[in-house]
Amino acid sequence: MSSICFRYRIAILSCFGIFLLAGCNDKPGDPKSEAPPAASVQADADPNLVHVDHPEQFTLATASDYSAATTLQVTGTVNPDISRTIPVISIASGRVVDVHARIGDYVKKGQLLMDVQSTDVSGAFGTYLKAVNDERLTKVQLDRAKLLYEKGAVPQSQVEITQDAEDDAVAALSQAEDQLRVLGVDKTHPSAVVKVYSPASGYIIAQNVTNAAAAGVTYSGSSNAFTIADLSHVWIICDVYENDLPTVHLGQKADIRLTAYPDRVLTGVISDIGAVLDPQIRTAKVRIQVDNPGTLMRVGMFATATIHGKTQQAHAQVPATAVLHLHDRDWVYVPAGNSSFRRVLVQGGDILPGSMQEIRSGINAGQQVVSNALALQNTADQ
Repeated sequence: MSSICFRYRIAILSCFGIFLLAGCNDKPGDPKSEAPPAASVQADADPNLVHVDHPEQFTLATASDYSAATTLQVTGTVNPDISRTIPVISIASGRVVDVHARIGDYVKKGQLLMDVQSTDVSGAFGTYLKAVNDERLTKVQLDRAKLLYEKGAVPQSQVEITQDAEDDAVAALSQAEDQLRVLGVDKTHPSAVVKVYSPASGYIIAQNVTNAAAAGVTYSGSSNAFTIADLSHVWIICDVYENDLPTVHLGQKADIRLTAYPDRVLTGVISDIGAVLDPQIRTAKVRIQVDNPGTLMRVGMFATATIHGKTQQAHAQVPATAVLHLHDRDWVYVPAGNSSFRRVLVQGGDILPGSMQEIRSGINAGQQVVSNALALQNTADQ
């Protein structure tokens, strides 16, 4: 073997040994060393805390005591006063041939509402004509009996019998005339069409008939053709939760605000408290009577009622400018130290005399608030 081949083999074996030694010395990798570094989380600043450079430029006001009667706000709807609601019916049963008024119309007492073609009229008029003929015959018989009795031709009993027949005929005639009068028929001008007139003045809030519809109390149609309501007085029907019922009493006054007219405030009186609760939402129906000048309130409108209690409750009051209206909520700013102010959620109440506002919850009397909350809010936004 030549020296060159020997040196070549020695080199190969040396490389192979070094490779084996390197493989034996390798250690498995640490999985923790391969993981990404842990994320550091920093809490956001309090969004209700405001830092300012010169807090002295914002004047402070001290909340003072204010006592007012307890109030309860409930929602409801406008309804007609049942005692002022009158149904319109046709005593004569038949088919409606003409309608002279529609739902929503204002009608006066005695105004023609509809015409009804009825066979009841022909039957009643036939009865009336028969009664007229019978009464005429009995009257002639009575006069003849009296004449014969004066001549001594008939006994007194015969006069009494004819007198009784005459009295029965007069009663039957009076009944037939009353029947025509109830049906709305003039006995001197009979017609198969009955005219139905309005029994009172008011608005038509319901209509159950149309042309060619059935009318009357014996046909399959609705017995109430129209419903007329006097809307000069209405009811506000509110839902009051059972835990608020102890604060509600008959005769209490309530301020009514309408969704359609938020600037108008009407005054009503509680006239009834329902004796049965709704089993689903646990509320009782409370009825508030309200005058309706100019028919401002219309049936079905939504309303908010503020019921005033008799007991006094203490609250705080602050300047109206200290209350910030933001996102449909009321806030005030109170000093928090270190040139900071904290925004506090409150429940605002009524606007009081002297440009003050009632605060029902959130702060107490004696606490200081920023007198101009809007100015501080604008500074914080910049």
